[in-house]
Amino acid sequence: MVALGVVIGRVVIQDVRPRTPTGAFPAKAAVGEPVTVSADVFRDGHDVLGARARWRMQGERRWNDVPMRETGNDRWEAVVRPPAAGILQLVLEAWTDRLATWRRDITVKRQAGQDVEVELEEGARLLDEAATRAPKRDRSKVDAAAATARDATQPVARRVAGALEADVVEIMTGTPDPRDLTRVTPPPIRVDRRRALSSAWYELFPRSEGGFEGAAKRLRAVAEMGFDVVYLPPIHPIGHTARKGRDNTLDAGPDDPGSPWAIGSEEGGHTAVHPELGTIEDFERFVADAEGLGLEVALDYALQCSPDHPWVREHPEWFHHRPDGSIKYAENPPKKYQDIYPINFWPDDDGDRVALWEACRDVLEFWIGHGIRLFRVDNPHTKPLAFWEWMLGEVKEAHPDALFLAEAFTRPKMMAKLAEVGFSQSYTYFTWRTEKRELAEYLTELTSPPLADYMRPNFWPNTPDILGGPLRGGTPAAFKIRLLLAATLVPSYGIYSGYELCENEPASEVNEEYLRSEKFEIKHRDWGRADSLAPWIARVNDIRRRHPAFAELRNLRFHASRNDRVLAYSKTTGDDVVLVVVNLDPTQPHQDTLDLDMGVLGWPWGTPLDAHDELTGESYTWRTSTPYVRLDPAREPAHVFHLRPAK
Repeated sequence: MVALGVVIGRVVIQDVRPRTPTGAFPAKAAVGEPVTVSADVFRDGHDVLGARARWRMQGERRWNDVPMRETGNDRWEAVVRPPAAGILQLVLEAWTDRLATWRRDITVKRQAGQDVEVELEEGARLLDEAATRAPKRDRSKVDAAAATARDATQPVARRVAGALEADVVEIMTGTPDPRDLTRVTPPPIRVDRRRALSSAWYELFPRSEGGFEGAAKRLRAVAEMGFDVVYLPPIHPIGHTARKGRDNTLDAGPDDPGSPWAIGSEEGGHTAVHPELGTIEDFERFVADAEGLGLEVALDYALQCSPDHPWVREHPEWFHHRPDGSIKYAENPPKKYQDIYPINFWPDDDGDRVALWEACRDVLEFWIGHGIRLFRVDNPHTKPLAFWEWMLGEVKEAHPDALFLAEAFTRPKMMAKLAEVGFSQSYTYFTWRTEKRELAEYLTELTSPPLADYMRPNFWPNTPDILGGPLRGGTPAAFKIRLLLAATLVPSYGIYSGYELCENEPASEVNEEYLRSEKFEIKHRDWGRADSLAPWIARVNDIRRRHPAFAELRNLRFHASRNDRVLAYSKTTGDDVVLVVVNLDPTQPHQDTLDLDMGVLGWPWGTPLDAHDELTGESYTWRTSTPYVRLDPAREPAHVFHLRPAK
């Protein structure tokens, strides 16, 4: 009850997590993911508090109760595991636990040798009152404890012990006292299907495989490498006007296929299939073949048009016009995209804006109708946030299993805001984080609140646009290191095809793009090469699948080591404990002495450990928390240890 014009109750609940920065959008979770619900809970004085989290999936009637525990500095938390996709509703409750306060005080007074006769009657009355709120099946035990507390024929120790018995304490724990019960309803949590949290992506260009029919023959190799998502760049007709030639030149020849991102021609736009790839029926067969191998197909959703796109002719008002009346092509100085017209998502006329937004939504509806539920969204940071708030809300309302990966290599706040308004996963700066310190700092940010409440990273060591860091001219060891980091630091990662062949030629010393980029030409590769990393990648993905710890985001912890080229981190889920140690230098061996945080691993200090290296099959027994490691990139640049207490 709030009286005398005040707005704060006796018990305070504040800073509830998980939440997004504004609280206007749901935080994120995945089915089965352990979600820590936490808040500051306190009141005046020294009385003991009780708190619980209540949750249910939207549409259910019954609430589930989880007791919250204090973790220090008035912070309380509970763990909730959402059982299904949908909207998870939360209510946090806190109250003064008068019975627990009484138990604490009477114990202290008895230890001090004080008379506690009055306190025993107080305790009995508290038990009487609490019994009325306890479940019927438990009331007899609570009544018996109250009677014992009043029984003057019994020794004082016995009268007190009755109220302190474990089963009585358990019955009363979590039972709110209505007199100062405080309740807070935080924003809900959107629970997505599991793939929103954990996935392994493989990107391929169907045209380099001979269209959908040829690409379907490549699917088994992708599945055998352990990937569960096959992602296709745009599969639509490609424009002819200002078509780009090889290496992004402006003088395309008659046989140059152009960039798939220059979408649209006389053959159709975003809902059409390029005739050289096949028909829509061929695409559906490709999707079915993928599903038969345990692969989900993801499509590129690129909201831009070639000058030949039907929208340019039918809706010129949807584009930016220059003073001379011509439509402005896309630029990202110094880069120029003469073959692409960016869309004006905020036309002056409200009716034009509504028509445009609905047309963009209808593109998604078309492909969802053809079995696609996973989309990689090209450059979402160049479109209005209001558009994405509306679009993602509309589509997810109709298709709760639809997921969207934001390809936004942009400013940190914009990247995070896109995640807040509804994107399921996000590209990150991992591609440019190569040193030990910057990896540890960046990963701590990504896997901890507040960012981890709503942003899910997807790590890509390379993309068709980006050949960066140690991969430029890199050795197979460099490719192993970057893939292993991506695959084990976070639960979602992806690679662009050709990675397993260690394609490493940059366009120039300063240009991060590939020389002879597949964006502008058809590439023919020898997938059966003896030096392919495909078997090694399959081993890494198999390790990921066998260890549930790698399928979680918020369980990453770094461990101290002295060598700046050696990075050590662990992930734990239940009894599954894995420790990854990586040599960040692909050119030479490094050794180090680790300093394992045994508390983080979940065992007492001094516990001997069996360490089985999942990459090499070798096993070790560590009698100390400071084991020695040596990693030679010519042999294997990393350890992936499965840790267990030594027998």
